[in-house]
Amino acid sequence: MKAISIVLLVLNGVVLLGQLWPEGAPPFARAVNIAFLAGNLVWLVRSLRTSPARPG
Repeated sequence: MKAISIVLLVLNGVVLLGQLWPEGAPPFARAVNIAFLAGNLVWLVRSLRTSPARPG
């Protein structure tokens, strides 16, 4: 779990760097940004499907 957190922190840093300072972002920042957004979408859909329904 700790390794996943470190990877996510690094990816967040690259994405943030690309947003704040586009000229200083590494050449692979666009691919990281797209992969990060796709990963977030997959995580969100997966968590919505597996969460138990709330009564009410």
